[in-house]
Amino acid sequence: MKRRFFYGASFALYGGVAGLYDLGPAGCALKANMVNFWRNHFVVEENMLEVECTMLTPEYVLKASGHVERFADVMVKDAKTGDCYRADHLLEAHLEKAIEAKGTSAEKKEEMSAVLRQIDNYGIKEIGELIQKYNCKAPSTGNDLTEPVEFNLMFGTSIGPTGLLRGFMRPETAQGIFVNFKRLLEYNNDKIPFAGAQIGQSFRNEISPRSGLLRVREFCQAEIEHFLDPADKSHPKFKLIRDVNVTMYSADAQTEGKPLLHLTIGDALAQGVIQSETMGYFLARIHQYLTAVGIPQDKLRFRQHMGNEMAHYACDCWDAECKTSYGWVEIVGCADRSCFDLNAHAAATSTKLIAQQKLETPITRDVLEVTIKKAVFGKAFKKQSGAVTSVLHALSDEEKQKMKEALDASDTYKLKVGEESYEISADMIADVKQVTKTEHVREYVPSVIEPSFGIGRILYCILETNFKVRENDDKRTWLDLPPLIAPTKCSVLPLSNNTAFDPYIERLSADLRKLGIPNKVDDSSGAIGRRYARTDEIGIPFGITVDFDTVKLETVTVRERNTCSQIRVPLAEVAQLVHKLCSDQLTWDQAKESYPEFTSQQTIE
Repeated sequence: MKRRFFYGASFALYGGVAGLYDLGPAGCALKANMVNFWRNHFVVEENMLEVECTMLTPEYVLKASGHVERFADVMVKDAKTGDCYRADHLLEAHLEKAIEAKGTSAEKKEEMSAVLRQIDNYGIKEIGELIQKYNCKAPSTGNDLTEPVEFNLMFGTSIGPTGLLRGFMRPETAQGIFVNFKRLLEYNNDKIPFAGAQIGQSFRNEISPRSGLLRVREFCQAEIEHFLDPADKSHPKFKLIRDVNVTMYSADAQTEGKPLLHLTIGDALAQGVIQSETMGYFLARIHQYLTAVGIPQDKLRFRQHMGNEMAHYACDCWDAECKTSYGWVEIVGCADRSCFDLNAHAAATSTKLIAQQKLETPITRDVLEVTIKKAVFGKAFKKQSGAVTSVLHALSDEEKQKMKEALDASDTYKLKVGEESYEISADMIADVKQVTKTEHVREYVPSVIEPSFGIGRILYCILETNFKVRENDDKRTWLDLPPLIAPTKCSVLPLSNNTAFDPYIERLSADLRKLGIPNKVDDSSGAIGRRYARTDEIGIPFGITVDFDTVKLETVTVRERNTCSQIRVPLAEVAQLVHKLCSDQLTWDQAKESYPEFTSQQTIE
């Protein structure tokens, strides 16, 4: 992959920087094709609203979202050299090595395997205890390790010349969609459900980047935030995907050592493995996308997050994982973020981030109403009085009752507004009483289902799982890339350097370009078989050969990469044929039924 410059270390001329990679021409084209298909598969098909938001994010936004406080991994250091390691990865590698050791008893192996099954479920305290228990050392020196600490993964910076406004490079694209929720809702004519989508770079200051493109510090994400009514998580298109077969590894199966489940999405919902039609719908669509771009179905599973592993914003989460030489690797996450983000930004900005539903039949109900003394409030909280008032009125009846009881008992109540706490005293409140209200509109904070795709990780997994070797010739390797995403769709190969072929080469290449088909002309010296092998190595699915029959009969051969079989096609039809083959309008078997098989050249110079 590096020799063909699909990707390579950034700044390699200077020795490179861990966790930073550049994509070469083939990698760029592969990524662009993956993203274009993602946009068609999700944004176009589901009528999503795509946005492009800034990567530079003020601290107060990420403070409200919880990232400043909680977006961290557990780190340990070499006690002597200061080298840093991600604690759970270090423990995992140590246990895997110990399990493979000849002297480890069967009982100890089973104990360690049980720890590995729950490695993502341990907190900082448990990880520290396990590192001590299994006597983990620094891998490169064998030195002792420091106590584990939390390390925030965000890249900090300052905005503006004064340096007074602190900011971060965004750790995810999602927050740009959440802070634009009101605009998107208005754009969608105030209708729920709808989805926002964004494709762009995100940044995470990984403790110890490793495994090439699988763990990097700058990466491309494609994220969807599907907003829906928390009281109705059904999906109108669920019936279209209910029969999609998937492999699932639930949280219960992980903790109890049970096997994976092989079932349809419909059965997963019926058996309670997944909790809603919308979650099931997106898991199926994720599965369809990944298999279409080349992830083998037998190397794909959905693993549910365990309790301690869950992100601070999620109430349920499933990862699409691909089996690679590095083990099972997360490539897509699908989280139920509930109302966390909208509630957090609403509280921080004193802005209602809600949707409304007109009620066919008005509802009459008793509610607690708080009346404040505006003059006292204004004097006590000054510029913050509006925010405090908004949060106070937005309290649930249960919270208002607790406030009333606290004021009666101690004359004070602590009210949290964003990250700050404000003391409400009894003399600020005129009354807390029950009133009867008739509601014609139901207001609610939407829940969110979030599929989040790591484009670089998917790209790597496609390359690894589709790297193959020809039977009976271990020196001939090839990439089994689907035509849909192949960087170059077709090669154009003259049989020799005969100048009679030149006009046909130019015509073919121009015809292919007019149809938007990237093609590569290989007129280098060497046997045609060797040139076929070069194109196979970079995953070009089809090859057109111009030979002497082309000059005489205006026909060419079209070769298919996987089977190496060839057909003879009229020159005037070949560009359209390749276009249909690359856009899934026609299969190779269907093409073989329409055109004669090519076995040997009929005309020789």
